[in-house]
Amino acid sequence: MTTGTGARRGVPPVAVIGCGYWGKNLVRNFYQLGALAMVCDATEAGRALAAQIAPGVPVVADIEDVTTGAVVIATPAVTHYEIVRHALETGRDVFVEKPLALTYAQGARLVQIAHEQRRILMVGHVLEYHPAIVRLVEMVRNGELGDVHYIYSNRLSLGKVRREENILWSFAPHDVAVIIRLLGALPLQVASSGGSYLQPNVADVTVTSLLFDGGVRAHIHVSWLHPFKEQRLVVIGSRKMASFDDVAKELVLYDQRVEVREGEPVPIRGAGEPVEFDRTEPLRLECEAFLRAVAMREPPLTDGESGLRVLRVLQAAQRSLVTGGEPVPLVER
Repeated sequence: MTTGTGARRGVPPVAVIGCGYWGKNLVRNFYQLGALAMVCDATEAGRALAAQIAPGVPVVADIEDVTTGAVVIATPAVTHYEIVRHALETGRDVFVEKPLALTYAQGARLVQIAHEQRRILMVGHVLEYHPAIVRLVEMVRNGELGDVHYIYSNRLSLGKVRREENILWSFAPHDVAVIIRLLGALPLQVASSGGSYLQPNVADVTVTSLLFDGGVRAHIHVSWLHPFKEQRLVVIGSRKMASFDDVAKELVLYDQRVEVREGEPVPIRGAGEPVEFDRTEPLRLECEAFLRAVAMREPPLTDGESGLRVLRVLQAAQRSLVTGGEPVPLVER
């Protein structure tokens, strides 16, 4: 298999399939890392953009012309299952953008094929590689916040409205992945409600509630029909609280809590202290993680099993959404 003009010696060569809205960022990063051997895009505009971002790298229109042993898939979600399955069955390592697939059964099949073929399967949950989120996970695991009471996440904008997937499947995978990572467990129950205002049967806004063991709850509000951009994750603990604002690029730890004194709840207010974190682009760290996994033959943080857990939650949320918000339990498989 060829390494192409853009691949550097000693770095696993990859091909990026899809150079559109998000794929162009993957093309840029793998090119800068010296790993980009080829770009594939079915559209003339995508191929022209790839040639501009990664001069000298071969650009093809047909997936059958991709010759690398590792591929990065950034095509519409509805195409993920077939493209990933084909790549795995032809012996390739795969990094696919979220979601892994559009049903749990499809995702489970892809994980099985990857295991049978002994291939790396990685899902693009980029927030899990964000240095601020990595730091926040450390703070929760180390008990800095005390016992986690609840988490909420808002991911809102006047965004890129999609037709092939609703807002739940487009935006919420990021938040579901991070919340599962923070709490180290799947929820016991999922409930979701929302509305379709722009297109019939394609939700533009959803609010999803996750119930975890011990009564811990998480709420996820996502919308592409919103007057301003907000990407904020808040974790409320028994000792302290933390807020990550991905728009302002700030992680703040608040020495705030509520104590019961003489039978009365008393708010204890403290100043917010900024938490320092590495400012490396999260997508670059994610791309490096894929290259490392391919070279070392070790599962990445966001492996197929991780992507499958997110799919379980999303599928339960979708079922709740179409039944008017009826809670859906997640049974052990």
